[in-house]
Amino acid sequence: QVQLEESGGGLVQAGGSQRLSCSASGIMFSIYTMGWYRQAPGKQRELVAEITMVDSTTYADSAKGRFTISRDNAKNTVYLQMNSLKPEDTAVYYCKTTRRNKDYWGKGTLVTVSS
Repeated sequence: QVQLEESGGGLVQAGGSQRLSCSASGIMFSIYTMGWYRQAPGKQRELVAEITMVDSTTYADSAKGRFTISRDNAKNTVYLQMNSLKPEDTAVYYCKTTRRNKDYWGKGTLVTVSS
């Protein structure tokens, strides 16, 4: 079955950087669009960034210019490089893919940005 596992979260100071990783199994990783989402306390889950099989990327306005999504198909892994972090970036970050019209999510990794 499809499994996604995020890692790389933690506590970081405002202005700092963090790189998240999401390792996938159970899918032909290279052909699937992969996305990073986040959910802050009391808020709805929102798209942060997405990357297609041909490395076309989409970013939320809040992520543009600060975050970079990338993928390594040889490692079945998608990354989210986050720079110039702000306290409002504090959230649980989730990895997602869709296969046969079904969404698959990881369990998430918490990123806390201190001011």
